[in-house]
Amino acid sequence: MTGRVQDWVKDAILEVQEYVHLVTKAGRSVLTPPIYYRDIIEQFDAIGIGSLTVVLLAGLFTGMVLALNSGLTLDQFGARSMVGRLISASMVKELGPVLTGLMVAGRVGSGIAAELGSMMVTDQIAALRALGTDPVRKLVVPRVLAGVLMVPLLTVLAGGIGMVGGWIVTVLQFHVASSIYWSSVVQGLYVQDVWMGLIKPFFLGFTIVSIGCHVGMRTTGGTQGVGKSTKLAVVASSVAVIAVDFMVTKVMIVLLY
Repeated sequence: MTGRVQDWVKDAILEVQEYVHLVTKAGRSVLTPPIYYRDIIEQFDAIGIGSLTVVLLAGLFTGMVLALNSGLTLDQFGARSMVGRLISASMVKELGPVLTGLMVAGRVGSGIAAELGSMMVTDQIAALRALGTDPVRKLVVPRVLAGVLMVPLLTVLAGGIGMVGGWIVTVLQFHVASSIYWSSVVQGLYVQDVWMGLIKPFFLGFTIVSIGCHVGMRTTGGTQGVGKSTKLAVVASSVAVIAVDFMVTKVMIVLLY
C-alpha cells in the first residue's frame, strides 16, 4: 500500500512538473516569432463561435430557473421586485463565469485533448518535430490565446442572456413590470462585482485550455489512450474551474472589497 502511495505521489509531481514546463514554454513562444496567426484565428472560431450556442443556452435557462426559485422565496417576504438584483449579482459575480467555464471545459477541453491525443498516438506531432516545427508554438499557443481571450467574451454573453431569461420569468410568472426589473438589475451591480466577473474568465479560460493541451500532449496507448485522455481532461478541467474560481474570488475580495 505504501508503495502505491509513493508511486501516485511521484506521478502527480511529474504531471505538475510537465504542466508547468508546458505552460512556461507556451508563455515564451507567445513573445517570440514565429507566430501562427492563421491557427490562432481558427482556434478563435473553434473555441469562441463553436461554444456560443451551448453557453447561451446554459446562461438563459440558468437565469430563468434562478428567477423562478428566488422569486418564489422573495415573494413570501413581499420582495418580489428584488429578483432582478439577486439575478444580476449572481450571474455577474459567480454563475456566469463558472457555468461558462464548465460548458467550455466539457466541449473545448475534451476536444483539445482528443485532437492532440490523436496526433500523439499517430506520430503526427513527432512528424512536426522532424520537419523543424515546434509543436507547442504550432498547436498549444493558438489554443491558449483563444481560450484566454474568448472565454471572457462568452462569459459576458452568458451573464447578459441570463438576465434576459430572468426578465422573461419575472415578467410572465410574477407580473413584475419590466422597468422595475431592470432598475433592480442595475441597483444590484457594483463596480467590484463587474470587475470580478470580467477578471475571473481570463484565469478560467487559461486553466481549461492549458489542461486540455497538457493531457493531450501526454497521451499514450493508442485509441484507448485517447479515450482516457479525453475523460481525464474533462474531469481535471472541471474540477480546476471550481478550484481556480475559489482562489481568484478569495484574492479579489481582499483586493477589491
